[in-house]
Amino acid sequence: MFETVLQAVINGLLIGGIYALVSIGVTLIFGVVKIVNFAQGEFVMIGMYLSYYLTNQFGIDPVVSVLFSMPILFVVGVLIQHYLIRRVLGLNDLPQIFLTFALSLLITNLSLMLFTANYRTLHTWYSDEAFHFGDIYIPYAKLIAFVLAMLLSAVLWVFLKTTDLGKAMRAASQNRDVAQLMGINPNRVFAVALGIALALAGAAGSLLMPFYPAYPMVGQVFVLMAFVAVVLGTLGNVMGALVASLLMGVAESLGIQFIGADSGLIVVFVLLLATLAFKPSGLAGAWRKK
Repeated sequence: MFETVLQAVINGLLIGGIYALVSIGVTLIFGVVKIVNFAQGEFVMIGMYLSYYLTNQFGIDPVVSVLFSMPILFVVGVLIQHYLIRRVLGLNDLPQIFLTFALSLLITNLSLMLFTANYRTLHTWYSDEAFHFGDIYIPYAKLIAFVLAMLLSAVLWVFLKTTDLGKAMRAASQNRDVAQLMGINPNRVFAVALGIALALAGAAGSLLMPFYPAYPMVGQVFVLMAFVAVVLGTLGNVMGALVASLLMGVAESLGIQFIGADSGLIVVFVLLLATLAFKPSGLAGAWRKK
């Protein structure tokens, strides 16, 4: 019994690391730019297809393809901020919501047209390998994805806390007008924030490819989990999103293990409802920047 619970917890933590990359991107955009990006999952899907074709065409390992997917999607994020998001920032919530939702639909349907609905998978030398400790096993592919996801999350946290640009992003998120008076260019800061968020989504997609299929609708799975994590961890709180993602991964895995194969999401949503009922502000409380 103990080994079964421990295996479920390990599996949950490993997939929770991927959820974290996606949810941190969503909460970073909301915290800094004050807009909800419904298209975040589609950029995970783009990262998956980038890795798929880089591996098939050039023999680049999916993990190494992170070095390509992140800068490509960073540039895409900057362009989207400059040409689309910037034009609706002064408006109310509805144009912002419709913009990112329309972007999500556009990317999904373009992907269906270009790639069809077929599932695409990659098989690497480590896809079927695992560390074994008695009855406990840790898949290489998921462990690599988890370690790199935690490393990227740590780099982002250090960036936000210690660099001038990171501090400028935090200042602009608190009060755009005061930040401008201090010489901070909000548009530049917002472009960097969106670029980083999309780069994290691209990294998540690349890290998923050794053990998860790519298909045009795959982003909807991860963006749904990301929004749950963002609410659980408190809107705009990067560390809260990270912790909530890991917690959700464990809850989902335990639900699958002890309730049923289709019960993982049910457990996650029960956790969400309980949090909203007893702590509506989220598990982390308000995001206080020091």
